[in-house]
Amino acid sequence: MKRIIVTLACALISPLAFAQTSTTTTEQTTTEREPITTTQTTTTYTAGTVTTYEPGKTIVVKSDQGPVSFALGTAAHIVNGAGKIVTAPLRAGEKVRVYYTGTGDNRTVERVMVEE
Repeated sequence: MKRIIVTLACALISPLAFAQTSTTTTEQTTTEREPITTTQTTTTYTAGTVTTYEPGKTIVVKSDQGPVSFALGTAAHIVNGAGKIVTAPLRAGEKVRVYYTGTGDNRTVERVMVEE
């Protein structure tokens, strides 16, 4: 009888001894992306002769459409046909090609190419 009680006790306790507990942790992260903004800038040019030139400020070019005024940006370069920077100031009557962005009163010069 003692043997039966011991066997039953072992049978009832053994599942508890061999039971395993498991813990599962799930972590979810989300990343928000910044919206992507694109800006397209178009560079156009006007060819003509210089009528007035104020270094660092403005240039007025007489073209087929009449006189056109441009604001000289800080990054504006004056170059010759070979692409080398011209250090001499522009003179009235010189033939130039003005590459600019913007329209109307908001024309900003990127570069001025002196035509020979």
